[in-house]
Amino acid sequence: MTIRTEFPFPVTETPDLWIPLADGTRLMARLWLSEGAGPVPAVLEFLPYRRRDGTTARDALTHPYVAGNGYACLRVDMRGNGDSDGLMDDEYSAQELSDACEVIAWIAAQDWCSGNVGMMGISWGGFNSLQVAALQPPALKAIITLCSTVDRYADDIHYKGGCLLNENLGWAGTMLSYSSRPPDPAMRGDWREEWLKRLEHQTFLATTWLSHQRRDAYWQHGSVCEDFGAIKAAVMAVGGWGDSYKNAVPQLVENITGPVRGIVGPWVHKYPHFAVPEPRIGFLQEALRWWDQHLKGVDTGVMEGPAYAAYLMDGVRPATWYETRPGRWVTEAAWPSATIENRVMDLSPLGLGKGADALDLPLSSPQHCGAQGGEFCAIWLGPEMPGDQRTDDALSVCFDTAAMGQTDILGAPTLRLKLRADKAAGQIAVRLNHVHPDGASTRITWGVLNLTHHASHADPQALTPGAEFEVTLALDHIAYRLPDGHRLRVAVSSAYWPMIWPAPEATVLTLCDGALTLPVRPAARGDEITFAPAESAAPLKDDILRPGSHVRRSETDHQTGTVALVIEDDFGKSGNGDHGLIAGSVARERWTIHPDDPLSARGWTHWTQELERDGTRLRTEAVQEMWCDSATFYLTGRLEAWQDDVLIYERDFKDEVPRDHL
Repeated sequence: MTIRTEFPFPVTETPDLWIPLADGTRLMARLWLSEGAGPVPAVLEFLPYRRRDGTTARDALTHPYVAGNGYACLRVDMRGNGDSDGLMDDEYSAQELSDACEVIAWIAAQDWCSGNVGMMGISWGGFNSLQVAALQPPALKAIITLCSTVDRYADDIHYKGGCLLNENLGWAGTMLSYSSRPPDPAMRGDWREEWLKRLEHQTFLATTWLSHQRRDAYWQHGSVCEDFGAIKAAVMAVGGWGDSYKNAVPQLVENITGPVRGIVGPWVHKYPHFAVPEPRIGFLQEALRWWDQHLKGVDTGVMEGPAYAAYLMDGVRPATWYETRPGRWVTEAAWPSATIENRVMDLSPLGLGKGADALDLPLSSPQHCGAQGGEFCAIWLGPEMPGDQRTDDALSVCFDTAAMGQTDILGAPTLRLKLRADKAAGQIAVRLNHVHPDGASTRITWGVLNLTHHASHADPQALTPGAEFEVTLALDHIAYRLPDGHRLRVAVSSAYWPMIWPAPEATVLTLCDGALTLPVRPAARGDEITFAPAESAAPLKDDILRPGSHVRRSETDHQTGTVALVIEDDFGKSGNGDHGLIAGSVARERWTIHPDDPLSARGWTHWTQELERDGTRLRTEAVQEMWCDSATFYLTGRLEAWQDDVLIYERDFKDEVPRDHL
C-alpha cells in the first residue's frame, strides 16, 4: 500500500468537536477539513466504536486522504459511546437513526459545508448508512456501504436460515464489553459519573436478540429489503468473499433503482485498501470518484463502468488463513446477469449430476459436525477461515461429481431437497465443496436451514414426523473457479456446531430427492476491470505495549467425550501517539458439546477492556454464558468495573427465554 502525505489541499484536524442535538444531548466528533477549497461536501462515519481509541488506526489511513481531496470528514461517536453524552439501548435503534439524520442536517448547515453530505462505513457503519439513506434526510446524496446487510434477520450475526447463530451470543458479549467502557478521563470532568450511568443502563443484548426468534417487526426495522425503493441516495456497495456479509452487494445491485455500483473482493471484514487476503484495491480512489460524481457533480465516469465487479477466486487448497487469493476480476453490466447459466445437477445414489434416481438416505450427524467451519465473521486476522472439510464431510451425506472441466461459479447456488424427519424439529447444513485430486476438501460456500422455518421465517411450524416435505436452500453468493480435473461435492449434515445452536433433539432425516442449481459463468480469460493500487494516508503512530495474538484451539475430553472450541483473541495494548490514551483488550470464547447430545451445548464469552490515562487505570470484565434444555434457553452474565484495581461496580444478569421452533 502506498502512503500519501501530500494532497491537493492541506487538512486541518479538529480532534474534539461537539455536535448538539435537539434534546440537549451532545455527540463528540473528530473533523478533518480541507483548507482553501471553500465550502466542501462532507462524509460522515457514525459509529459506537470510539473515535479516540477504537477506530483510530483505520481512521488515520482513510479520513485525512479523503479530506485532502476537497472534503470534510467526520467520525462521530453515537450517543452513549466514547465521549458522547447519553445512553444506548440497542443496535440500529430508531433513536440512533434519528440522531444520524440530525447530525447530517447539522453538518449541512455549517459554513464549511457545501450542503451535500455522504455517509460511509463498514459493518455497523455500513448498516446504518443504508438505514439512514432509507429515511431520506434531504442533505444525504450518496453512501458507500461496506460489509453490511439488507436483511437484519436473514443475513446478520443473529440468525441464518432461521437457525440461531452462536455469533448472536458472541456479539452480545462484544457489545456488553464495548458499550460499558468509560469516556476518556481527559475529555470530560464528569467521566466517572457518565461511566457509572452507562454501566447501570447496559442492556443484556443476548436476551434481547434471543427473544425474537422469528422474523418479526423487530428485525424488519432497519432491514432495507422491506422497501428498496425508499433509498434515493446513490449507493456504492462493497463486500468480501472472506466475510460473513457476502450477499448484500448483489442484492443491492439487483434492487436499487437509482445509481448503484457493487464490488466484492476476496477480503475478510476490512476496508479494501488494507484488507486481506490480497489483492487489495485503490478503494479510496474509487470512493473519491463516487463522492466527486454524486456530491460535487463532477463527471468522473464512475457510472459508465459495470454495475457489478467480483473477484473470481481460483480454487485453492483449504487453509485457515490466506495472505493472498489468486484470481481475476470479472464484471457484469447488470445483476442478475444474462451470462449466467443455471446448471441443474441432480443428487442420486451415484453422486452429484450422475442421474436422477430416487434417494432413501438416512442422515443423523453427530452434534460436533461443523468443527472445520471457521469463524462466522472473519475479522481478527487469526486462523479464522474454514479448514479442510474432510472431517466434517465424513459426518455428512456427500454427493460428488465426476472430475469436471474448469468451471467458473458466480452467484448463489441453491439446493432443493425432499426430506422426511422423525421428529417435529430439525436443521440442515449444506456445504458446496471443492474436492482436490488427493481428497482435500475446500469449502466454496454454505447455507443452513431450520426445517420448522422451511415455509416461513415469520410463522414457523412443527414438522409432521414421517411426512415428506420439500425445501429450497440458497447458499451464500460466491465467485470461484473449480480447476480442470477437480470435483464438486454437496455435503449435507443435520448439525453445524459451533456455527449454529443445535436442534432440541437429535433428529434422523431421510433424503428422498434433491438437485443443486449451480450458477455457471462463461470462463474469464483475465481481469475484466482494473483498479488502481491501494493508497492511504499516513498510519497512526502508537506505542505497542503488548503485541496481539489470536488462538483457535480444539479440545477433546477423552473421558467424557465432550469437544470444545477455545478462542483467545488478545488485541494487544498500546498508547495512542496523538493523545497518549493507553488501551488494550482481550476476548475469550469457549463452545462445548457432546457429539451424542444436542442439549449439552454451552457457550461462554469473557471480554476484558483496559484504559489508562495519567496514572488512572480503568478496567471492565464482561462475562456471559448460555445453555438450554428442550424448552428453554438459560443465560447468565456479569459486568464488573474496576478503577485502580478497586471494584467500583458489579452487576449480574440472569434470564430464561422459551425456545420457539428453534
